Amino acid sequence: MSKRLFIHLGLFVITFITTLIAGVEWTTGKPGPYELSFLLNGLTYAIAILFFLTVHEFGHYFAARYHKVEVTFPYYIPFPPLPGFFNFGTMGAVIKTKSPVRNNIAMFDIGASGPIAGFIACIIILAYGFSNLPPADYILTIHPDYFSPEYGKDAISLRFGDTLLFSFMRLLFTSPGDFVPPMSEIYHYPFLCTGWFGLFVTAMNLIPVGQLDGGHIAYSMFGEKKHEAIASISMIILIFLGVSGLIDSFLELGLGFGWSGWLFWSFVLYFFIRVKHPPVWEYNKLDSRRKIIGYIAFVVLLMSFSPVPFEITF
Repeated sequence: MSKRLFIHLGLFVITFITTLIAGVEWTTGKPGPYELSFLLNGLTYAIAILFFLTVHEFGHYFAARYHKVEVTFPYYIPFPPLPGFFNFGTMGAVIKTKSPVRNNIAMFDIGASGPIAGFIACIIILAYGFSNLPPADYILTIHPDYFSPEYGKDAISLRFGDTLLFSFMRLLFTSPGDFVPPMSEIYHYPFLCTGWFGLFVTAMNLIPVGQLDGGHIAYSMFGEKKHEAIASISMIILIFLGVSGLIDSFLELGLGFGWSGWLFWSFVLYFFIRVKHPPVWEYNKLDSRRKIIGYIAFVVLLMSFSPVPFEITF
């Protein structure tokens, strides 16, 4: 037990370090190496992103424990900072089941609890971030020429894709007099950046395919045949968005619709996670409360999903 716990804690510490470094680069716009004191600039980002991941994974953990399914503590997945390659310092976190999930009710609870808990964490992070936006002088410390007409010309630009929830939080918690950064600058704002990242991860997990959280939910709600149809339609949509983004990038059509990364994700789903959901030993009809939670989870998917999560222009 102590050895396993050491592994979990070790991965958490390493992920804290990699997200700390990523946070410095995101919030200051300056590549490393960094002095130790300069790393404090990434502390808010690292804490916020680990807060989201922890809430998400322990949502799964406690639901599994409730149903007496043996699971591990979260394995945090660090991603090393690479010069010139933007990353969030982590590839997320996972827990591993050590005993079978015997029925679809337990499967539903375990699948839904993580993304819903994580979504609530995103709301908290974004509410605080939009309610405590720094003045416009903050962006000038990173881009002194930000308000110049020449800013951004002939330069590589990264723009995060807007989502329904992100837009709603921005509208709800900001005032007309606030300086609200555009989607091309929110990565400099740690709470907005981590809140957006959380929505991105939540949406990816809630896609109703295979053994993703969304796949668990759809299978538990609708059964094997309907889930297979839903999963197939979802894959077609992902492939369409991926191909659209790929064509747009190569031909420079300027459509602004689709992202080639969705094509890569669809390949991962098809070859590794699989489209079909494996059957459980015992299948029962869900009660009304769980069905409502399931539909809420799919509303969360729609509110968190962006057809173009990343747009890079040259």
